[in-house]
Amino acid sequence: MSKKTILSIVLCCVLLTGCKSDSSEAQAAGSPSGSGVAGVFGGSSATREEPLQNVRDNTPQVLVPAADGTDASGTDTVTVDASHTDQGYVMVRYTGTNQKVKLQIETPEENTYTYLLSQEQEFETFPLPGGDGTYSLSVLENVQDDMYSVAFSNELQVTIEDEFLPFLYPNQYVSFTPRSEAVAKGKELTQGAGSDLEAVEKIYHYVTKNITYDTAKASSVAYGYLPDVDETLRNGTGICFDYAAVTAAMLRSQRIPTRLEVGYAGEAYHAWISVYLEETGWIDNIIEFNGSSWSLMDPTFAAGTNSRDLKQFIGDGSNYIVKYYY
Repeated sequence: MSKKTILSIVLCCVLLTGCKSDSSEAQAAGSPSGSGVAGVFGGSSATREEPLQNVRDNTPQVLVPAADGTDASGTDTVTVDASHTDQGYVMVRYTGTNQKVKLQIETPEENTYTYLLSQEQEFETFPLPGGDGTYSLSVLENVQDDMYSVAFSNELQVTIEDEFLPFLYPNQYVSFTPRSEAVAKGKELTQGAGSDLEAVEKIYHYVTKNITYDTAKASSVAYGYLPDVDETLRNGTGICFDYAAVTAAMLRSQRIPTRLEVGYAGEAYHAWISVYLEETGWIDNIIEFNGSSWSLMDPTFAAGTNSRDLKQFIGDGSNYIVKYYY
């Protein structure tokens, strides 16, 4: 297969309703590590079969976040575990009774990410996408209407061991475990792939052919919605957020750094992905090939949208403006 020009990967919405949000609420929904702090899912070296020549090893590797408590701070109701910021993530738990609690993370570039904290009283994982530097964290409790008060705040000095780690670990938006169906499906789909690019291609084609856009969900999705990658696979339907999350989960478990990106295509608020390949670096916006395989790659649209309308909407990819990386 001739593969000449690679510009990007995009997963975005067919219907604007499913991914649109006002500016104040849009942020919330939401490398292989050699260190011993990350659990890794895969066969042992003693029992795993040797990969065939010219075939990439498709053994899944799932990096498992841990809240060890070696660097923890907080209050009676808030715990911020920064034990493994060198791995590109921080873990936060809220155990209070307030039903509307937000986490804000300000990156070294002064970009503010806003998340909703769940009421399950368990640690949740959040990426540190801005690289090395000082991050400011604030946990906010609702007072009334749209008013919030600061329940806890802290600053973290972060040095990340590998720049790709934030985009290989699971997090609140791209949530998966070693037992996830998405991990098993990623292994199945990449069987026999000769390169990371071919692995991306196989996963892309599966998502395109087997997941359809959920119009009803798009029109009724609630503020604070989080994707469930296994549910998306089982149901075979989803909105742009689901497309991006399930594809990212499969690719990350195949050791391919993948960013879930949120931003704007024109005036539409969207979620899509970009991947990192050693041969090309980060692939952003649109993928084009001077060959017989693809002229355009966009799984949400490719699952059922008129290609002419798609090209008019996307253009050359310059319409896409990334606001957040997860």
